[in-house]
Amino acid sequence: MYFNNQQIIPAARTVKQFDQVLNSPFEYIVLLEVHISHLLSLKREADRHHKKLIIHADLIHGLKTDNFAADFLCNDVRPAGIISTRSNMLIKAKSRGIIAIQRVFLIDTIALEKSYSMIDTAKPDYIELLPGIIPSMISEIHQRTKIPVITGGLIRQQENVAEALTAGAVAVTTSNKELWQTFEK
Repeated sequence: MYFNNQQIIPAARTVKQFDQVLNSPFEYIVLLEVHISHLLSLKREADRHHKKLIIHADLIHGLKTDNFAADFLCNDVRPAGIISTRSNMLIKAKSRGIIAIQRVFLIDTIALEKSYSMIDTAKPDYIELLPGIIPSMISEIHQRTKIPVITGGLIRQQENVAEALTAGAVAVTTSNKELWQTFEK
């Protein structure tokens, strides 16, 4: 059972969006684009509201993606999960019992092959594919890696979510508040 069968994972880009999703029925939430100085207080708020926080390490302002940053996230913040394009970040997360999610951009065949190599190194718990509107790639990547796939990026309509889930995605991340509201019912 992936993410407690939560098919939509709200991705909050701002503190205001984060506050909105705290009062939703979603258990897992993704945090994007906040300043490093807010991480610990946002994690405490997530815990207080019984939310499992997934932090996108590459998008946190003021946070490098080096080993010191990985130590800070894993030891001090202790989120439920970390999303990153960096193998070092994911390897450290896995070693600390934190969900490791490898973000993969579907740009071209060369980028995809490089991503496969990084996936072999990091052995993440999940792969997040972007953009999420290419359903045929979801099943291809899952078949090749045997790792559950999440998808996100350019997910704008319920049909995009349905197509991704039908293609084999275990969940869809989105910052689209209208989709949050549709799927929280």
